[in-house]
Amino acid sequence: MRIGELAKATGTTPRALRHYEQAGLLPSGRAPNGYRVYDERAVVRVRNIRHLLDAGLTLEDVRAFAPCLDGDVATAPPSERGLEIARERLAVLDRRIAAQTEARDRLAAALRRAAGGRVRPVA
Repeated sequence: MRIGELAKATGTTPRALRHYEQAGLLPSGRAPNGYRVYDERAVVRVRNIRHLLDAGLTLEDVRAFAPCLDGDVATAPPSERGLEIARERLAVLDRRIAAQTEARDRLAAALRRAAGGRVRPVA
């Protein structure tokens, strides 16, 4: 199947598919006219990549799952390495959320001081 067909079958974009290919996660062949072509397994592979990305992992994280991407990632029991990657990513997200929360609290406090304790609603 061609890239547009794979994009439609997986609910993603050709640009995303090219990105996954460039990251080494999605192999393709070439038709005589130079177009990318994918076999039927690519649908499962892309859906699994999307599942892992939607869970909060990065493409770099997903690379560790490459041997499993042609199977049923969503329901398969996680490996110890997979759990370790997920825990590491969760810790990164928690740190980012904490940093953003602190920044928000500082900004809210500055607005309260500037408004004499009153905060006007943002339009």
